[in-house]
Amino acid sequence: MSTIRVNRTHFPVTALGPGTRFGVWVQGCPLACAGCMSLDTWDADTGAEVTVADLLDRWADALARGAGGITVSGGEPLAQPGPLRDFLTAVDSTRSDLRPAPDILLYTGYELTELNDAQRAAAALADVLVTGRFLAGQPTRLLWRGSANQRMVLQTDLGRRRYASLVDLTPDRTPLQVEPDPAGVRIIGTPRRGTLSRLERGLRHRGLGPEAVTWRPE
Repeated sequence: MSTIRVNRTHFPVTALGPGTRFGVWVQGCPLACAGCMSLDTWDADTGAEVTVADLLDRWADALARGAGGITVSGGEPLAQPGPLRDFLTAVDSTRSDLRPAPDILLYTGYELTELNDAQRAAAALADVLVTGRFLAGQPTRLLWRGSANQRMVLQTDLGRRRYASLVDLTPDRTPLQVEPDPAGVRIIGTPRRGTLSRLERGLRHRGLGPEAVTWRPE
């Protein structure tokens, strides 16, 4: 069974896709977009090496607790295309008898034209792709995207049914989650420009200044 390097998993996730989801953040990113909020996911030598079987057990637990989909982010998921393909293939095999079927949403900083054969094979297993580098100078209000250049690509009938009305949606408020974590507090979602700095200032004003944040080098 193949292994994949993972930063963390989490359930429930409600800020990266519709409904209640199982989230996987892979470890390692060769793209290193300036302004990324998840610098802790860049180093390919950190995180934890887990088997695909272990991830599938976590997915099964999330399904039993009501997960309606899975979101894979990072890091850069397509930096590990073989293990990712193995995992998503197995996820796909678990959902054939489920109604409603859970969907797969995959984030990648690559454009489709940049993908090699192995990356295309992994990406093809997602119902929906969010593609493109994070560009801090191109802020956006588009749902579940960090910058205006990023595209939501609907690849399957399930993806089109569930996401077609959401592709161009610009909600008044960006969905965010704040979750306790063994290392402190995690923020899940795609914050709008300035949100994280305002949050940090607000915490410091209340005497709760964080010792470190994942959107700034230590």
